Amino acid sequence: MLVSWNTTNACNLRCLHCYRNAGEIKGAELTTAEAMAMIEGIARSGFKIMIFSGGEPLLRPDLYELVEYARKSGLRPVLGSNGTLITGDVAARLKKAGIMAAGISLDSLDIERHDYWRGAQGSWQAAVEGMRACRREGLPFQIHTTVVDWNYNDVEALTDFAVEEGAIAHHIFFLVPAGRAADIKEGSLTSGQHEELLHKILKKQEEVKIELKPTCAPQFMRIAKQMGLKLRFSKGCLAGIAYCIISPPGDVQPCAYLDIPLGNVKELPFGEIWKENSILNRLRTEKYQGSCGICQYRKICGGCRARAYFYTGDYMGEEPWCEHKQTLAGRDE
Repeated sequence: MLVSWNTTNACNLRCLHCYRNAGEIKGAELTTAEAMAMIEGIARSGFKIMIFSGGEPLLRPDLYELVEYARKSGLRPVLGSNGTLITGDVAARLKKAGIMAAGISLDSLDIERHDYWRGAQGSWQAAVEGMRACRREGLPFQIHTTVVDWNYNDVEALTDFAVEEGAIAHHIFFLVPAGRAADIKEGSLTSGQHEELLHKILKKQEEVKIELKPTCAPQFMRIAKQMGLKLRFSKGCLAGIAYCIISPPGDVQPCAYLDIPLGNVKELPFGEIWKENSILNRLRTEKYQGSCGICQYRKICGGCRARAYFYTGDYMGEEPWCEHKQTLAGRDE
């Protein structure tokens, strides 16, 4: 199980698709002591991996202290960053504190398009320099790409770039309309494009040694099964089942893109929220609506719950960008 903590809303970039609408600090973020108590609750609840993300987590002054605390609590700390602030010294400090790997965002090999998407000139070069600093310091890193209509055909070339730069993985995030991304929802891929790209990614996985992981496109599990591929993953959408996220002020959500506050760790212990919240327990029933409810792959896919919520108003609703649902018309349980 894994949990992601948005350590701060502060960020040095203004990415067009930011689900957290990051930039400036908004409201009272968790103090060091509150964050430590939360980390203890996360570890006691059986989580194994803790993602320190943002905003930009490197803007949080006590980040290294909290990473070390998470590691000593038995968690595997990893970093989700735009990479632009990672120097050799920063990479060395992250590694010493206990960060096991850093995820760095890179959305295109076209420098100008990446910089526009990320809202800051020079962000492409700084991110790549951050990757190279990690590599020099022996800190494993992976590349994170958010895919939309304009970089849809760039994904395989970015995988090749990841291999060349020494990344351990390339994770491809399919746009979900949340935060600022709701303003650019027209850039989301169609169901046909989802299907085509997922096939390409899974085929590419057979050609490269690094891990390729589609995210927010849980249909990759169904496609892998149809292709006869064996993956290490057990389910596509983990929201509320084996994954959740915590906002900078401490609100727990089922996932980054499913903006439904479940409780605040300042008021309730994390473990209590995770175990007892009614929305989380409903997600765990896997009793989905529409085509997702009658799909033979629902146990390994689950559909994107955040995308279903955005388009249908029901987090248990039908996944709108699934090509397979066309084959389920009129099918009974």
